[in-house]
Amino acid sequence: MKFLVVDDELDVQTLFRQRFRKEIKEGQVDFAFATSGEMALEYLHENDQTKHEAVLILSDINMPGMSGLELLGKIKQKYNAPAPTVMMITAYGDQENYNQAMKLGADDFLTKPVDFTLLREKLKL
Repeated sequence: MKFLVVDDELDVQTLFRQRFRKEIKEGQVDFAFATSGEMALEYLHENDQTKHEAVLILSDINMPGMSGLELLGKIKQKYNAPAPTVMMITAYGDQENYNQAMKLGADDFLTKPVDFTLLREKLKL
């Protein structure tokens, strides 16, 4: 399964590669990373999901430029056959962000620091 992780913090890339080292080595998962909402949309455009393997997108909410919530809205509008699964990840697990994410079509909502055991369960790994 292909994952796109969108987060402006570069250490997130290292963290995901470490936490999923076994699954990456066994070919169960493959990660792509984007450091902004704009980069994520560019990645999705270049790797047209209608012809490609399913992507699960894990996106931070608070990023410079396009926020994760804006990105979520654009993804759910443009990619709807079938829409990729989008999990929002934020350090701010407040009700307002949660409600807005769900209204925009988020499939799940996680808070930082990420509980990788819980994430594995949700990803069925």
